[in-house]
Order: sequence, then C-alpha cells, then structure tokens
Amino acid sequence: MTEGKILVAEKHGIYLLKLSGDVRVTLCASISDYIHKIFTCGDALEVYVDLLDAECIDSTTLGLLAKLAIYTQEQFGIRTRLLCVSKDILRVFEAMDIDGLFDILGLPEKLELSPVEVVPNPLDEASVRQQVLEAHQLLVKLNPSLTAEFFDLITSLECLD
Repeated sequence: MTEGKILVAEKHGIYLLKLSGDVRVTLCASISDYIHKIFTCGDALEVYVDLLDAECIDSTTLGLLAKLAIYTQEQFGIRTRLLCVSKDILRVFEAMDIDGLFDILGLPEKLELSPVEVVPNPLDEASVRQQVLEAHQLLVKLNPSLTAEFFDLITSLECLD
C-alpha cells in the first residue's frame, strides 16, 4: 500500500479534501484541522471529499468524514460530495451506514482547484486519542449495530480520559 497523503484546496467557497493511499489514524490530526477550517469559514458553497486515489481508509477517518458531512448539511445546507469509484471503499461506507450522508458522484466534475499536499501534523497522543474516541462514538451513534464492534475501543479510550 502507498503511504497516505492529504491534499487540500479552496477557492471562492469551494473546499476540497483529497485523500490518497492508505489513510490511517496518523493523518487524523491534519484531516481534523482542515475540517475545522471548513467549519469556521462561514462561506462554504460546495465541499468535496476526493477518494479517487485512496486505497484504504480506517474507521477514524470514516468518522471524521461523517462529522464533516453532518456539519456541512446542518450549518451550510449543503451535502458533501464524495468522489469515489472504489467498490471496496464504497462498501465500507455502506457497511458503516454513512453512505447516505454524502452525494456520491463517482468521477469528478471539472474542479478548478489545485490541491496542495498537507504536511502531517505532529501527533499529540491526547489529541489523537480524543479524535479517535469522537470518531467512533459518532459512527456508533449513526449506526448502533456497530456498538459491539467498537465497544472495547471506545471503553478503553474513555478510561484514559
């Protein structure tokens, strides 16, 4: 697998979060920072998550993407657009029951954006632990059938707080 990368772009209220390679918890701080930037921009007209070059996405990343989709719908009245053609990744979105949060477009529209790679933020153990906990709590809230799958992880992380 290719090491995970995050690329971002924004222009005139259009935001792009592009994930490539093997996207794991080690990138969650950078993903979370960009999502926070979208949350605080106040001007989002369109939000895209590009997974066309992603090979694998872990559950923490899925929880962060669900958080982004929920927020853009609630705060901006727009649905996050997911660019993805990988049947395996789309199956994971379906299994987690978060596919309905996104407009799944498959191949992209012509985006006039030039994404730049984000240098991963240094990992702060407490911050990462909190992000992992929140991501998994959200996944369970959205799909209670995942409770058993994530129970031990959530319980362990809650005990560390």
